[in-house]
Amino acid sequence: MASTWGTSIKEGDEPFFTSRAHCIDFLDVMLHNKFFHRAKKVPINEELLKGKKKVAKDEKDKKLMKEDKDKKDSSKEKKKKDDGESSHAEGKGQELSENEEERQKKKKKKVRLEMHFDQFFADNLDAYVWIYEPIPPHYWLFGALVVMAGIGVCLFPLWPPSVRLIVYYLSIAAAGFLVFVVFLTVVRTIVFCFLWIVTLGRHHLWLFPNLTEDVGFLASFWPLYKYEYKPPVETGKKKKKKKEKLSDNEDEPEPDQKEPDVEVIEEVEGTR
Repeated sequence: MASTWGTSIKEGDEPFFTSRAHCIDFLDVMLHNKFFHRAKKVPINEELLKGKKKVAKDEKDKKLMKEDKDKKDSSKEKKKKDDGESSHAEGKGQELSENEEERQKKKKKKVRLEMHFDQFFADNLDAYVWIYEPIPPHYWLFGALVVMAGIGVCLFPLWPPSVRLIVYYLSIAAAGFLVFVVFLTVVRTIVFCFLWIVTLGRHHLWLFPNLTEDVGFLASFWPLYKYEYKPPVETGKKKKKKKEKLSDNEDEPEPDQKEPDVEVIEEVEGTR
């Protein structure tokens, strides 16, 4: 009501907002049209936010305490000076702590805004959040280029003959490139299927493996090939036969191995 919309801009003209109720109705219409939404204030627990910072601070405090102890144990003279300085520092620390407490009391509690379930405009101290999604400038630029390109295509009969000839050759080159890509996809599948059938599924060879993948233009033509060897899968019967053979070989002694000779020495009393 205190803005220019609540008072007459020119003398003799009626203002846009005649009363406070008119303002409330207008803002309610804007809320339903999703210009902004009603929010609720949720208090934030600062201890949870500062939990990670406290760990780092504690480590730094420990390091400082160790340095202070080393300095105090260096000499007696330094101890006296340190005691005087520490007393002075404690006095300052107490003053700073009192000032910090006063500041914390004066500070407002931090809150987080969340969307309210009841979306309507009320004449109170509730929080409202504007919904502003600006269009980036490059969107306007690309849109203008698309419009200009469409107009230029429509005016193709009015182009100079040399320009039309260049466009004709470019269109043929683009069509040839598309045919080449289709030809590559057919050839790579034929090569893969032929090698897979001949080797009974053991050798896998793909030419231009990223050609049909969702990658960039240059990445689709690199690497040139991809080769994999997959050994045949052993069935249960073959595995059992191998285990039996291994067990038989372990039980039979090797021909080169001989039992070592053992000499028995008997000692008789009274003899050497």
